[in-house]
Amino acid sequence: MKANPNITRVFDLLPNCVLPVNKNDAFTIKVNGEWKKYSATELVEIVNNVSLGLMKLGVKKDDKIALISPNRPEWNFIELGVQQLGAVSVPMYPTITIEDYRYIFNDAEVKFIFVAGKDLLEKVKEATQTLEGIQGVYTFDKVSGANHWTEVTDLAKGEDVAQLEPFKAAVEPDDLLTLIYTSGTTGQPKGVMLTHDNIISNLDGIVSAGSLPLLPEEKALSFLPLCHIYERMDIYVYMYYGVSVYYAESMETIADNLREVKPQVFATVPRLLEKVYDKIVAKGYELTGVKKQLFFWALNLGLKYDPMKPMGWWYDTQLKIARKLIFSKWQEALGGNVKIIASGSAALQPRLSRVFWAAGIPIAEGYGLTETSPVISSSILTDFRVGCVGTVLPNLELKIAEDGEICVKGPSVMKGYYKKPEATAEAIDSEGWFHTGDIGILSEGKYLKITDRKKEIFKTSGGKYVAPQLVENKLKESMLIEQAIVVGEGQKFPSALLIPEFNALKEWCSRNGIDYSDDTQIIKNQKVKEKFDEEVKDLMKSIAQYEQVKKVELLPKLFTIDSGELTPTLKLKRKVIHGKYKELIEGMYE
Repeated sequence: MKANPNITRVFDLLPNCVLPVNKNDAFTIKVNGEWKKYSATELVEIVNNVSLGLMKLGVKKDDKIALISPNRPEWNFIELGVQQLGAVSVPMYPTITIEDYRYIFNDAEVKFIFVAGKDLLEKVKEATQTLEGIQGVYTFDKVSGANHWTEVTDLAKGEDVAQLEPFKAAVEPDDLLTLIYTSGTTGQPKGVMLTHDNIISNLDGIVSAGSLPLLPEEKALSFLPLCHIYERMDIYVYMYYGVSVYYAESMETIADNLREVKPQVFATVPRLLEKVYDKIVAKGYELTGVKKQLFFWALNLGLKYDPMKPMGWWYDTQLKIARKLIFSKWQEALGGNVKIIASGSAALQPRLSRVFWAAGIPIAEGYGLTETSPVISSSILTDFRVGCVGTVLPNLELKIAEDGEICVKGPSVMKGYYKKPEATAEAIDSEGWFHTGDIGILSEGKYLKITDRKKEIFKTSGGKYVAPQLVENKLKESMLIEQAIVVGEGQKFPSALLIPEFNALKEWCSRNGIDYSDDTQIIKNQKVKEKFDEEVKDLMKSIAQYEQVKKVELLPKLFTIDSGELTPTLKLKRKVIHGKYKELIEGMYE
């Protein structure tokens, strides 16, 4: 059953959902300190002009158009304008290498490129030097000597918008909508082919499940990269409900933008929620006397919360007090209106789910991959389990293979990998099951729980399998640990590289009379090392003996995207980290 039978292609959202609601802030972004709003009518007009302009430039069905830019309304204008001609968008991360750009431009046979500003334009110029077939490069920011994107819409002046109707009518639901090159942690990127039907069926599944119950008068803040299908699907959901989309200025301004926009919803990844939580706890450590005692009383109360279970009269009474005195400030920090946070891309630590729910900030976990458009399962606010990633969407089938791998079948599974039939056959078996590469279980027969990535599970010399993600999430439950990677392939026992939460560590040092000079020096301090050994030993009590981390080494700097240790979706690049810290890791086993 389709949520809206009139929507069979993604651009059908414009006349069927966006225009009828007719918001004056359909898309909004901050420019020179002021929020610039685009109304629903302006949005449709600009998108039509993009289509007409591209048509005049000779863009035809199935032509590939690249988009390289941080989030901004212009990204949506171009992407929707491209769709209406039956052309194919090729979104890319602004952070990838020139070699990756060159590979993708060439592999996808890109004809036109839309890029944010000067720095990215330079990368694109270098990447396209030796390439043939690029017919034009346009910038969103005004750059001296470069073509501005409005030159495309200028071509539409005086043109009749009715010219677009035959183009739109020729776009079939099974036509290719987008080519998304997965960043991956190894090897060359693969182009995931997603059709209009893939996206619309996933949208139908999300709406039918009631995963994001939103209202037209509400607002969303967007900051995850639009080039990733996760945030892009969220935008389509917002458009479906007529919700206003506000783009954060940058990752650094999210906190300020939340307070300004006061959104009801936003999507995030666990890593960002961990950082928010760590900042809140660090501020708690700065308090003194009764205020500090109250803060940690409320925090410990929250860590025990389960929104799906009756907690008893005495607990509920305490929680009311905690919400009024402490947690209300958490809500204010997120703008005061948040009714749902969608979390995806990796497993969320159960303690974070508990404490945010206790604070009156509901988090709905979901799970999926680029290849599944992306959502496979999502939490429904009235029926979920902490530590699980929700229930399977109603229009998908899911099975757990004999080796524990999650397999999925349904209309939102990709068409395949572009020009890679062997890789496609490897991922989608002869019966149509897509093999996700994730290991999981169905708790109580319906709530999906991810236990690890199939490729990341390693075997100790004793022949025992270790799922590092589970152990890493356990380690990060310590207020002193910000990041962790568990290692030990072929060794007697697992070990870990840890990066401290340095604000919490500073506070601990001051309480214990330890002189704190800088991050690099403090991790060499014997008492600090002993403290972390103690923390790890305590955390490992609930972990199976063979999975327990026995040795740790502390690192002075966080893993980042820029250092090449995290993917653009903030997942650990294990091979890179293993290579970089090879000697340190080997030293733990000498």
